[in-house]
Amino acid sequence: MPQQNRTVKSVLGGLLGLVGLSVVAGLLVTASATPVLAMTGITGSKALTLFEELPENLKVNAPMEQSTIYAKGTDGNPVALASFYDQNRIPVSYDQVAPVMYDAMLASEDKNFYSHGGVNLGATIKAAFGNVTGSTDRGASTITQQYVKNVQIQECEQKVDTAAKDYDDQINQCWLNYAVATGSDGIERKLREMRYALQIEKDYSKNDILLGYLNISSFGGRVYGIEAAANRYFSTTAANLTIAQAATIAGMVQAPNTYRIDLPGGTYTTKDGVAHNSAEDGYKDTLTRRNYVLERMLIDGKITQAQHDEAKATPITPVLHDATQGCATAGDNAYFCQYVKSVVESDKAFGDSPEDRRANLRRGGLQIYTTLDLSVQNPAIEAVKSRVPQSMPGILVGGTGVSIETSTGRIIAMAQNTAFNESATANLAAGESSQVFAADRAHGGSTYGFETGSTYKLFTLLDWLNKGHSVNQVLDGRLKTFTPFTACGDKITNNTKINNFGNGGGSVSSVARFTAQSLNTGFLAMAQQLDLCDINEVAKSLGVHYGNGDDITVGGTDVNQAPNSPFASVLGSKSVAPLQMAGAYAAVANNGIFCEPKAIDRVVGQDGQDKAIPETKCTQVLTPEVAATAAFALAGVMNGGTGGNARPNDGIPVIGKTGTAEKSHTMLAESSTKVATVVWVGNIDGRETLNNFRANGTRLGDIRYGMAKAIQTAANAVYGGDAFPKPDTKLTRQVQSDVPNVVGKSIEEATAILDEAGFTATVSSPVDSDLPANVVAAQSPSGQAATGTTITLSPSNGQGATVPAAVIGQSRSDAQNTLFGAGFSAVAFDNTCNPPNAKVTSTNPAAGTAANKSATIQVSCQ
Repeated sequence: MPQQNRTVKSVLGGLLGLVGLSVVAGLLVTASATPVLAMTGITGSKALTLFEELPENLKVNAPMEQSTIYAKGTDGNPVALASFYDQNRIPVSYDQVAPVMYDAMLASEDKNFYSHGGVNLGATIKAAFGNVTGSTDRGASTITQQYVKNVQIQECEQKVDTAAKDYDDQINQCWLNYAVATGSDGIERKLREMRYALQIEKDYSKNDILLGYLNISSFGGRVYGIEAAANRYFSTTAANLTIAQAATIAGMVQAPNTYRIDLPGGTYTTKDGVAHNSAEDGYKDTLTRRNYVLERMLIDGKITQAQHDEAKATPITPVLHDATQGCATAGDNAYFCQYVKSVVESDKAFGDSPEDRRANLRRGGLQIYTTLDLSVQNPAIEAVKSRVPQSMPGILVGGTGVSIETSTGRIIAMAQNTAFNESATANLAAGESSQVFAADRAHGGSTYGFETGSTYKLFTLLDWLNKGHSVNQVLDGRLKTFTPFTACGDKITNNTKINNFGNGGGSVSSVARFTAQSLNTGFLAMAQQLDLCDINEVAKSLGVHYGNGDDITVGGTDVNQAPNSPFASVLGSKSVAPLQMAGAYAAVANNGIFCEPKAIDRVVGQDGQDKAIPETKCTQVLTPEVAATAAFALAGVMNGGTGGNARPNDGIPVIGKTGTAEKSHTMLAESSTKVATVVWVGNIDGRETLNNFRANGTRLGDIRYGMAKAIQTAANAVYGGDAFPKPDTKLTRQVQSDVPNVVGKSIEEATAILDEAGFTATVSSPVDSDLPANVVAAQSPSGQAATGTTITLSPSNGQGATVPAAVIGQSRSDAQNTLFGAGFSAVAFDNTCNPPNAKVTSTNPAAGTAANKSATIQVSCQ
């Protein structure tokens, strides 16, 4: 068992080693005094420099380490999702290694470790001279010197780009460059190694150095460190190694790739074609080396004769454990892992260059704590996978759901129907993919995104409100060819009639009603009063862009690179990642504050200190009044509108919007005040109609409802939700418009005029009028009314005449003549008209009004 503390002897040994090395250095300073210098070319100042420089990377607790990504577990504690590494290393503490492992390593590599000062001077000088002459490349190194060697080799390895095609070859070259250095390079390396070893002995305890050596050493292939070696070769831990296992692993450090025992076919082949150190020969080379280690342990008194004999009689029987890394190990969480990986590899918080960022992920020992919440993620996975098949004959089916916290942008769930596979053999037709359906291309998603359908109408609604319009304004949303439109200030002529979902005829109704029913023609009527470019600018301000990262434009192309109609900016044939849409709806639910999507909460470095994380911002993009009023309209979608089937039954208020695009893509967005969820179900390549296919008895086009409902219900259970703010009074006002005067127009002409002005006409029973039959004799209301109001038209019956105004002030005889002349056949004067000077003061019906010609006109005088 190794000693726990430094002894007086070991301290003295260190001093003697330093003195001895100083003597060697002194000899090397003067070329005339030592023939070695003439041979090496190392003279005065260079020799001294070797003893002055001590790099920072010689800390015994900082080897290259794997990085690990964590999620928040259902109990609130971190759960590891995946690890990334170049070197499969799991650092352990001193107490996590079995004492027999220390004994085996010391017996075989450095029995005097606890007594020397870091350098075996005599053996080192012999090795140095051998290096100078090229007669040997022997190391004669102590464990401390071997640690220095491993650190310096690792320094070389850290310069190798992890993405290099010849990565393994470059790593091997690092070992070769160090191992075979001879002549000047060899002695310089050995002197530097000695100097560093002495300095480490001054700065660290023996136990720290020994543990550091075990944590950094190579044990074959990409297995580094004692814990990884125990896991790999015997499926156990360093704390539970047996004597035979410990001796086997200790023996490997001399030639790791020769003595490794995970290649049944052998670790090398001789010229005669025979494979050696294979399962067939019982790993003969490793067995010989192991037995040597056991013999040294017996001689040093670390094990008894009985223990030695038992261990020696034990055949080498590997129990291999395949250490997996990367997002594939995250199972159903792999797509979120892939998203996080893309953030690490692209954000400068993890390094200035792509190479630095890749290296940091695989070598930096980062503990990356993400936003993923398994309390929501697990139900989301169930919601997606139980509804959307991994694959189906005849269609490349895809489905995803993503949820974000509205007030922070934290991504708390991201689920997908396919099986994660990032190999070159991944078969999309079989439902295998590494593409993150919820994300844009920069984060592992589709180059083009997926079509949003009418969920994109959100931005027309928001621009409508931004311009001060009311959601209660009534517009003519009946089916017709809408033209013209404005785009970036220019007029666009449209010759295409846009249909509604289900080929409905549309209606004259309010903007709020258009939203609830997702009426295409209603939104086109709105868009005629807006600028299409402004609509896209609203989308941009809320983080929405094409899947490839480009800004949304009027027109453009769809997911299949086919030209889009300019009206895609209104109706939503835009290829956008679901996550971006979730962010936009979250902003509406968050009082107009848009928070950029965030996947990482915290990063802890190898030194245990918090590191900078990618910066994300929350910005007030919409006014609270616009956000509240938009939420008011979007609530109608979930309460009696097209999204009603996706509304949770938990009583928590939600807003939302449905979308269908070209029959191949369906999307549904919904949000409480706390969490926004967007789901997409579609044909990945957009070539097949969803509703021609069913899964579990449900048309693919209808799967989104149950899927979104299940995910949002899970989010509500964890995060809750409040009532949405009341809508703004100005943005919900009734809007009055001038009612055209159509009296005297034919019924047909009057109806067309009112229709053009956004009103609806209805015709009542004919009334007496001096106008021709079927000509509008009266309308109600007149003046001003709310757009879309029904105007009642009263046609003339053609049998009336207007009581002449001229009768007022006339004498009885003149008045009678005037009325007869107007076509009335019956006139009755009351007694007030009998006096000879009496003048007419009133009539009934009144002068100037219409009456049937057969009606009796009552006349009064004064």
